[in-house]
Amino acid sequence: MCGITGIFDTRSQRDIDRAVLHRMNESQHHRGPDEGGVHIEPGVGLGHRRLSIIDLSTGQQPLYNADGSICVVFNGEIYNYHPLIAELQALGFLFRTRSDTEVIVHAWAAWGTDCVKRFRGMFAFALWDRNQETLFLARDRLAVKPLYYAYLPDGTFLFGSELKSLLAHGGLARDIDPLAVEEYFALGYVAEPRTIFKQARKLSPAHTLTLRRGQPIPEEQPYWDVRFSTDQSLSAEDACAQMTDKLRESVKLRMIAEVPLGAFLSGGVDSSAVVAMMAGLSQEPVNTCSIAFDDPVFNESAFADMVAKRYQTNHHVETVKSDDFDLIDTLARLYDEPYADSSAIPTYRVCELARKYVTVALSGDGGDESFGGYRRYRMHLMEERLRAALPQGVRRPLFGLLGRVYPKADWAPRIFRAKTTFEGMARSSVEAYFHSVSILRGPMRDQLFSPRFKQEIAGYNARTVFEQHAAKAETDDPLALIQYLDLKTYLVGDINTKVDRASMAHSLEVREPLMDHELVEWLATLPSSLKIRGQEGKFLLKKGMEPYLPDDVLYRPKMGFAVPLARWFRGPLKQRVREAVLGPRLAATGWFNADYLRHLVDAHQSGVRDYSAPLWTLLMFEAFLRNVLDVSVAAPQQQSEAVALS
Repeated sequence: MCGITGIFDTRSQRDIDRAVLHRMNESQHHRGPDEGGVHIEPGVGLGHRRLSIIDLSTGQQPLYNADGSICVVFNGEIYNYHPLIAELQALGFLFRTRSDTEVIVHAWAAWGTDCVKRFRGMFAFALWDRNQETLFLARDRLAVKPLYYAYLPDGTFLFGSELKSLLAHGGLARDIDPLAVEEYFALGYVAEPRTIFKQARKLSPAHTLTLRRGQPIPEEQPYWDVRFSTDQSLSAEDACAQMTDKLRESVKLRMIAEVPLGAFLSGGVDSSAVVAMMAGLSQEPVNTCSIAFDDPVFNESAFADMVAKRYQTNHHVETVKSDDFDLIDTLARLYDEPYADSSAIPTYRVCELARKYVTVALSGDGGDESFGGYRRYRMHLMEERLRAALPQGVRRPLFGLLGRVYPKADWAPRIFRAKTTFEGMARSSVEAYFHSVSILRGPMRDQLFSPRFKQEIAGYNARTVFEQHAAKAETDDPLALIQYLDLKTYLVGDINTKVDRASMAHSLEVREPLMDHELVEWLATLPSSLKIRGQEGKFLLKKGMEPYLPDDVLYRPKMGFAVPLARWFRGPLKQRVREAVLGPRLAATGWFNADYLRHLVDAHQSGVRDYSAPLWTLLMFEAFLRNVLDVSVAAPQQQSEAVALS
């Protein structure tokens, strides 16, 4: 696992400033503390920070082909590199290392831009081909690994694993994109391909970008998508057997390492299934790591302990105090743009714990999306049956009225669904799903934002992100559609972002067996009845794991990684949240309705409403302004100029 960065002059061969490239590279030192290297030639500079995992002695980067005309910097793992080496050797390519990185330079020479279709893994890389004067960038299918880029007005192209490397260049304008702000307050993250800055973008999942000197700026090109056919006819028994075999193979691929290896073990179905497969594949006890909470409402460590004892793992547990909120500023600096998933706190802590014992950890991320585990999926299917029974001409006015007059419950979407259901029934399927996953729903954002901000976004609604993806889903199956949406939005923008930054902050590599693209493709061929059956989510995974895991782990209510925000904001963080939300930094933007901000704070702290999720979203936005943009509050005019809001 590593950090990559670079500079490319798209118009000429101007000299690359070595000091600038070094600064960009070192800004990501945490991603690769073991080694660092740069490659510079006229008009091109590539940088790399290495966390050594495979081929410790000869896998240094930048890495070159035999004559030095092709150079690559790479972040991630190509899990199928052994068969690819054999295939490329049969074509006449000679390998000087034992690393998966060298596969990339030879695969490019053999297959060009189609090389990415051969790779099974998590990756973001940049490859320079001097003979073709071409810079080629690629990102893995489910965007496990990040890749940011920006075009500057003078023709300079920048890229990096994190936004901080682009900011370290010094030439990236810090103008905030108002449309990104709308997406952030709806979703809790800025959705791909947008970033918080107008000038920067994220390379989209399963896309490549090919730049040739002297040619017009190209469009990103897709190379993969998942298709939910849901038409494979298998009995539950046969599907369970095939699923278990595929999961075992995915786990086995991800156990290749020359450094200490382990797994996260939360006590949930997904991570427990991964540990069970690892235990069957390993001759030594598996290293497992868990976080316990001192608040029993959030603590599921007893279930992790059940699995650890069953498989006699080397189990490590640390308890996180329920007042572990000192990470707010750390997280703001870590994520580089506003990010509002509060489970980033325990995720950071479990990565911190794991790094004491291992360098690589397998996780259970991605299981909910592919196997159908979220409670919101079951609620959506119930609402879909109601939507199908009534024409929209009847639903929209009837349920729109019920949604408006029903007692307010927009503050608790995961606990109390009546108001949400009424509002959803008045909408189309995609509108309803977007509404159900929004942190601040449409009516709340309408009150939150000022007239000035509404002018700046000119009617843009973050719902557009979902509608654009839905148009490409090619399925009329209700569950498949929202699984597809989550694979394109929540999994990428929230889950993978959270885990990558939290793990790399501790120089820990996290691997994702449940996001193996071949497993995801196979699951997409199965009927939805094998994923949700009655009120049981993840039916196939749970059924398939019955021989491996206790029923108490498989069939208990889902808890998730949560922190007690509501109590924090009425207790130890009461003054801090008031000062942040009602303070000068948010006011200086001119984007927020001050009266509504005060309503959110007062209503929550008086106990009238639970506005903890919106308040956390605002708190993290203020922390971003303070820690990433370093917005001064000394003079209001200077504040607005510093934030560069328009």
